[in-house]
Amino acid sequence: MITDALLLQLGYNATLVTLGAALLGMAAGVGGTFLFLRKRALVSDAISHATLPGVALAFMVMVALGGDGRNLVGLLSGAALSAAAGLLVVSWLSTRTRLAEDAAIGSVLSVFFGFGIVLLTVIQTMSAGRQAGLEGFLLGSTAGMLRADALVIAFSAAATLALVLILRRPLTLASFDPDFATSTGQNVTRTDLAMMGLVLAVTVVGLKIVGLILIVALLIIPPVTARFWTDRTDRVVLISGLVGGVSAYVGASMSAALPDMPTGPIIVLVGFALFVVSLLLAPGRGVVSAVLRHRAYQRQVHLRQGLLALAHGQPIYERMTLRLLRRQGWALPDGVATPDGRGRATRALRDETRWQVIRSDPGFEAAAALYDGLTPIETVLTPDQIVEVDSRIMARSEVSA
Repeated sequence: MITDALLLQLGYNATLVTLGAALLGMAAGVGGTFLFLRKRALVSDAISHATLPGVALAFMVMVALGGDGRNLVGLLSGAALSAAAGLLVVSWLSTRTRLAEDAAIGSVLSVFFGFGIVLLTVIQTMSAGRQAGLEGFLLGSTAGMLRADALVIAFSAAATLALVLILRRPLTLASFDPDFATSTGQNVTRTDLAMMGLVLAVTVVGLKIVGLILIVALLIIPPVTARFWTDRTDRVVLISGLVGGVSAYVGASMSAALPDMPTGPIIVLVGFALFVVSLLLAPGRGVVSAVLRHRAYQRQVHLRQGLLALAHGQPIYERMTLRLLRRQGWALPDGVATPDGRGRATRALRDETRWQVIRSDPGFEAAAALYDGLTPIETVLTPDQIVEVDSRIMARSEVSA
């Protein structure tokens, strides 16, 4: 059943929902990247929670006008207006009062969400509200979604993704270096508003699929996951969009195959699984990579210290050091150096002596700063400089003699 869902074999409506969710995930991943780089992730939480009273009020207005309170376009429109109001209140509180932005966000988030819960309670007492299904906007639900609803979500997600891609350059510049963006004549305030508008659009479009409580995860988890794989902003945007798209596609497919399961939590769990894989296996920043680099560094230190001990004729008491030297063929089981080991020990002692000269000479201050006991000296000094250092060592040896 799940395989059929992943291969889009569950019917036209399910296919539309899955593709729409994938587009939404891509838009959320790309848009969330700029929010993440701008260090304004909590703003998305305030926007998402501020949508609830708009959804409830829109339902009540449509029912009062004699219409169908479950019209998705009307509900999303109400959510957009409510979220925009919440965003404006956050902006006003953080710029016109002494409240910090995080305090303003917390205030708006709690007040708007609390007001929305009260409205939902009122709706449940209405004759038309008992079958409204508005609770699906909390955690997301695609079960029973109509074809028209699926089309609205798919086209809206595609339009939002297109807007994000069109505005990616000014958004990238403002997120990465706002001061430089201002110096080039870019209006960073307007760019921030555009970014907030895109986040608002992603939030509103994703209400039915992911839910207002978990939409923030779809905005933040993909860029955080992408950050493990690269340092370049353009690649973070690309990988984040891919992670968001895959998470939403797989999550919506599984939800279609398992109608009793809420869509939002499944999408978030898939995204979290990708995050864990990246946390563990990413080549540059992953835990496994870090552990391997640390172990390789430890081996280098043990080998270096072992060679210096062999060069000075000192016994090797550290079992790991001796084991590594034996594995390289540089020492015998009793700790005596092999011919190859004696040659390498001599070179290690020579390099260490060179480093001592460099570190004691202010003229080599820049090179001395690179000393870690492991860096080959040939990668730091030119051949002429090495000859000069060797001549100083010979002169000292002659004086000592």
